[in-house]
Amino acid sequence: MNSISYLAQTSVPLIWPLIAVVGATIATRHSPSRAAALETWQRWWAVVALGLGSLWMTISFLTVPEVMATAIGFNSTPFQFEIAFANLGLAVMGFRAVSATARERITIGLGAGMFLWGALIGHVYQWFAHGDHAPGNTGGVLVYDLLFPAVMIILAYRAQRLSTTEQPGTPTRLPSNVSDSSHEAWSRQA
Repeated sequence: MNSISYLAQTSVPLIWPLIAVVGATIATRHSPSRAAALETWQRWWAVVALGLGSLWMTISFLTVPEVMATAIGFNSTPFQFEIAFANLGLAVMGFRAVSATARERITIGLGAGMFLWGALIGHVYQWFAHGDHAPGNTGGVLVYDLLFPAVMIILAYRAQRLSTTEQPGTPTRLPSNVSDSSHEAWSRQA
């Protein structure tokens, strides 16, 4: 395999985080607050990197399993079908994370990490123990497996920390049709 072909095959998994970073960067150019920008970054990462990236892997393992096996440096096996549906689970979690709380997003990131970090360990083991330098074993997939869950966890953790550092005594703006006294009365009832 020539070096250009190898580079192209190893780079495919890196398309998803690149799209997420570019999209989030553009979307947050005029963000009204740090919290709003962080929320936008989380949504882009969840949908594009984890959601669409995993859906791409699902479709690839279901439609061209032989190509995927060759790219990884393995023989084709029935486990590729299972890997497809494990990736579908990751895609569903990524899409779910769009409307999740920071705590749920941390859990989603940890769930994705259990599969992807295990796969990362497997890829590195195959690389060093068996000399598997196939593009799908030692290329961009290593970055994909490491970063996708890690970035989700870090972004969600930062959002959680940001929400807890807001001062409880900080005045909030009331809607124009609510007076301070009616807001106080409602607060006492709640």
